[in-house]
Amino acid sequence: MELLPANFVYRTYAPRISRILAVVRYLRNLKHSTIRMDIARTVFLLQDLCIGGTQHQTVALAAGLDRARFAPELWTLSGPTELDALAHERGLSVTHLGSKVFPGLDSFAALWQKLGREKPDIFFLCTALPNIWGRIAGRLRTLPLVLGSCRGGGAPARQHERWLWRLTRHIVCNSLAIVEVMAELGVPRGHMSFIANGVDTRRFQPGDQPLSRRDPVILCVARLVEDKDHACLLDAFAKVLIRMPEARLRLVGEGPLEAKLRARVAEPPLTGKVEMLPATTDVAVCCRSSRVAALSSRQEGTPNALLEAMASGLPVVATRVGGVPFLIRGGNGLLVPAGDSDSLAAGLLRVLRDPELAQGMGKAGRERAERDFSFSAMVAGHEELFARVLKKNRAFF
Repeated sequence: MELLPANFVYRTYAPRISRILAVVRYLRNLKHSTIRMDIARTVFLLQDLCIGGTQHQTVALAAGLDRARFAPELWTLSGPTELDALAHERGLSVTHLGSKVFPGLDSFAALWQKLGREKPDIFFLCTALPNIWGRIAGRLRTLPLVLGSCRGGGAPARQHERWLWRLTRHIVCNSLAIVEVMAELGVPRGHMSFIANGVDTRRFQPGDQPLSRRDPVILCVARLVEDKDHACLLDAFAKVLIRMPEARLRLVGEGPLEAKLRARVAEPPLTGKVEMLPATTDVAVCCRSSRVAALSSRQEGTPNALLEAMASGLPVVATRVGGVPFLIRGGNGLLVPAGDSDSLAAGLLRVLRDPELAQGMGKAGRERAERDFSFSAMVAGHEELFARVLKKNRAFF
């Protein structure tokens, strides 16, 4: 009896065997489901629910999903953190897989065990660690849909996207600039979707007091980390003080550079001119009492701080990096080169000294925030993507 060539056998039977195994995995996952087939159990895995842009966006997204189609849950690799209360207020369940603020081995062990018992229909990964270890665990546990996200200018490198994109069914990017970076790393464009961040335009609104009647306060809302380049902003502010001694700088945020920055602002010429506030500060109130928003980042995705400033009717002076140019267009602010304190100082002085220009920029920013960056548009974009990948996944069977 003549044997068939090995390559013929492989081409003929391997696809069939793969399909049979996929059906077996699907049926195995199905027995763990407690949600009706027409409602997708949607788990968002985050590193933590500390105060941060991604965390706020994820809570808003999960809370905004249509409950007739999706059953959202939040899992974190940490223990309890600041935004737990907000999540509960929005009707979301929160499961902590760890006991401390920073995830440990116990967090990843708990994740592995939980995924062995439970099989969410959609496993959506947010922040860096989940986009590494969540992808690996999700694929090894044969989850039906593992979706990644890539947010922030440094995320493609931090998340090892050159290699790990293959462990996802699809990836959401929050800026077109990140889509381009990912494509250069070899990620197929059809494997990615751009969905911009949203902003709460009801909470962030222009104040009653016109910009021209406010004190010359420059507001910067950003984590105190290297990427945000507060050192450049402080250099620029020192130059602003030479021309406008009455100016003040308000920094809102926390991070590993806090002690270093506090030491810097305690020295002349910044002494008594810079206010540093914790991340728990009500940013909406700060926006309504400031005259201009500044951001000196070296790399960015779609910064929530700028969206909040725009919605609040503040003019913006920011560095031309990542997704920032996508936000600052149509006359709502000024862009300057990253790391250039002279240009940043000049931009800030121009806005502070020209009330008519500032008012026009603020009005344009508010209009753009309402038109292009509502929470409802952000949620709708994700719902459309979730429905599409679910339909494709179910059609496979």
